[in-house]
Amino acid sequence: MAGTTIGGAASRFLLARTFAAAMLPLLMPHAHAAGEREVQLLWPKGAPGSPAHISLEKTRVTDSGEHIVSNVHAPSITVYLPAQAKSTGSAVIVIPGGGHTELWMDHEGYRVAEFLADHGIAAFVLKYRLAREPGSIYTVEKHSLADVQRAVRLVRSRSADWLLDPKRVGVMGFSAGGELAALAAWHFSSGAPDSGDPVERQSSRPSFQALMYPAIPPGLNFSPQTPPAFLLGGSEDVPAISQGLAELYQALRRAGGHAELHLYEGVGHGFGLRVSNTGPVAAWPQRFLEWLGSVDAQMTGE
Repeated sequence: MAGTTIGGAASRFLLARTFAAAMLPLLMPHAHAAGEREVQLLWPKGAPGSPAHISLEKTRVTDSGEHIVSNVHAPSITVYLPAQAKSTGSAVIVIPGGGHTELWMDHEGYRVAEFLADHGIAAFVLKYRLAREPGSIYTVEKHSLADVQRAVRLVRSRSADWLLDPKRVGVMGFSAGGELAALAAWHFSSGAPDSGDPVERQSSRPSFQALMYPAIPPGLNFSPQTPPAFLLGGSEDVPAISQGLAELYQALRRAGGHAELHLYEGVGHGFGLRVSNTGPVAAWPQRFLEWLGSVDAQMTGE
């Protein structure tokens, strides 16, 4: 069997365009570089716990054209809005991975956001503070997670401007970003109605979670109120992830939560959304769209 799918069906799917400039002529001509998109700082006056005088982000480009960011002190989201006629009202915070030392912004960020926006889903690519970068002053639980929570709140606070349903704002994280997405779906709070900051008046609870070959945090507890989960990985990933995803699925279901699991045979870690993906795993974005459509229907009562 090419892939093990729980709650999904295989179908043919053409992958979205790549971010790398060298590939643009082969793909959709209207693709936009991330630099042409609106960027919103999560905390315009400075992120709590970040130094007052921050150094600039660093970007390196691999031989294959991948953009990798580090030295993040001013966390932000890059905005990808769908055409109004296509908009479903749903929104996804896209959280790239990189082992908490760097951020792989293309195949786990910008390309994913472009695909979602092209299919009517607003996407917001998160740059978060890195807890395991050499010399980092940050921690996963105090700073990186706070960036995800703030991003959820920020998108909800701008939902009227961006024509979104504030009840349909979820998270999608890859690898280390998947760990943060899982933590955000576990650690959340309602807004502070009396806050002078309109962003902080919003809830940080994700409406749904997509965990893509995630580093699975220990000690998670689940209930029927746990945000619905889309779980994705490869059978050749490390057992903590490949087997851990199956165990996570079972734990969610036993607790009365809603979850869907896709594990692809012969696939390892870090595949993201690349034009080089082949076989059933190349269709994972379509599987996500189908799953989100069913979740949206449940949330809207349709």
